Amino acid sequence: MADARLRTWLWVVLSIQILLKSEATNVSITYVQNAVAKGAVCLDGSPPAYHFNKGLGTGANNWLVQFEGGGWCNNVTTCLARRDTRLGSSKEMVKEVAFSGILSNNHSFNPDFYNWNRIKVRYCDGASFTGDVEAVDPATKLHFRGARAFVAIIEDLLSKGMSDAENAILSGCSAGGLTSILHCDRFRALMPTSATVKCVADAGYFINAKDISGAQHIETFYSEVVATHGSAKNLPTSCTSRLRPGLCFFPQNVVKQIQTPLFILNAAYDAWQIKNILAPGVADPHGTWHSCKLDINNCSLDQLQIMQDFRQQFLDALSRVGTSPSRGIFIDSCYAHCQSEMQETWLRDDSPVLIETSIAKAVGDWYYDRRPFQKIDCAYPCNPTCHNMVFDDPKEHPEHIAPQSHEPSFSSPCPAYNRPKMQILSWLVSFFIFNFHPG
Repeated sequence: MADARLRTWLWVVLSIQILLKSEATNVSITYVQNAVAKGAVCLDGSPPAYHFNKGLGTGANNWLVQFEGGGWCNNVTTCLARRDTRLGSSKEMVKEVAFSGILSNNHSFNPDFYNWNRIKVRYCDGASFTGDVEAVDPATKLHFRGARAFVAIIEDLLSKGMSDAENAILSGCSAGGLTSILHCDRFRALMPTSATVKCVADAGYFINAKDISGAQHIETFYSEVVATHGSAKNLPTSCTSRLRPGLCFFPQNVVKQIQTPLFILNAAYDAWQIKNILAPGVADPHGTWHSCKLDINNCSLDQLQIMQDFRQQFLDALSRVGTSPSRGIFIDSCYAHCQSEMQETWLRDDSPVLIETSIAKAVGDWYYDRRPFQKIDCAYPCNPTCHNMVFDDPKEHPEHIAPQSHEPSFSSPCPAYNRPKMQILSWLVSFFIFNFHPG
């Protein structure tokens, strides 16, 4: 009897572990040690790093390079605040990260890219890999060398087989999504000419909009980022020849001139942009927007109307992407940020859809030219498939701090335990509690 109960208990434990791990695979870190000699380093002078899960079978010569997000630093003070963290030093990065969503190696969760070589590049320069300042202040020991790090990482991957790539994607989330836009044509130039190369920007289409006080907060901030990191020479010359360099950090001012096929994945009510562009703490000294930014369900009618106006500004800026079939667009009406790396938003039974198409299907169809995809969702709250962000941390998230540093939870149209996986997990836990009695 005891043996039977023990076997049951072991089965329950194993089942729970399978459920918890089935959507993600842990992948070890790789340091680009030879980059240090080139001065291609993180803020603290440590080597850049990435996580590499090797491709198999038909995907052995296909490469997906995903750049991590994490905000930006706009002056010595904010860069010093990052320098000795995972956002400024590879010494502080965890040795393994979980691959899910677009990085998953599971055919069921990532049917078009599961067997590709999948790389997650860690973010440690604070300027979307655009900086290049030769001098290093001995007092701060800050290195602004993101552009060099970008090239060193790509060259390292080329030496490991990417030089034989048949298909390749440069992608990224948030500040990494901006990287995939600003470096899209550069990535194409570094890849073999015979390869099919495209770019996917997730939550990287940051717009130049006034905040609720009427100030140009994000424009000033981006100008300071570009000046601090010496980024101007690494921004598209098609833009810097026309506009001030700080303005060329905004995708709306560079996207029209990008030659490489590009897919824009974004929420029209991007949670980071609402929190840090539309209603940053400096523009809301009395915290009127605090509760609204944590959970869109807490927003007043007046706040929702302001957010609807922000959505229209976003769509106006997005119009510069154009309508060529080489451009992909998936703009949902969710309060979200970064939807490609999260399995529940990339591809699952309850993931967000537009015209009955998941993000994974839209990106795959576009990449493989099965069909073009350019779809903009109706206005909030029209899409019942949204997974809207709910922030549990009551503190403000300053714009120079990574949105990913304060892990949000997701809400869905129904309570969490109504999701299929959570239903099963809840049942297994209950079964264990009520049916297993030692002895």
